[in-house]
Amino acid sequence: MPASPYVRAMREKIGHDLLILPGVTAVIRDGDRFLLARQRDTARWSLVGGGVELDEQPRDAVIREVAEELGVVPEVVRVIGAYGGPELHSVLPNGDEVAYVTTAYECRLPRGPMVLEQEELHKVAWFTRPRSAS
Repeated sequence: MPASPYVRAMREKIGHDLLILPGVTAVIRDGDRFLLARQRDTARWSLVGGGVELDEQPRDAVIREVAEELGVVPEVVRVIGAYGGPELHSVLPNGDEVAYVTTAYECRLPRGPMVLEQEELHKVAWFTRPRSAS
């Protein structure tokens, strides 16, 4: 997805330097399975999510992001937590450096087909967490 007008304006001023940005993440489960999306630009598997737009409520942002990326409107169940740190600090393929602070929401999807946002996502799949050895 293209950068928001706010992020584009900031990039005009600071170039590729670090921006700390608010984000949202949808944790979509079906029993012990989690829905992950394969990003077209990086080929990484990740949870669905994205940036919070200027003046947008985070809850509204997670609904918008899921609807844009998966073509379905999720039910937001609850906030799981807020996350940041080195794991969410990266350099994008265009050279922009970003560090996200994201609010994760448990979401449920309605039954039925998903329509993927083709410019951003390659595919989605359900995964289970590996069991730890005891």
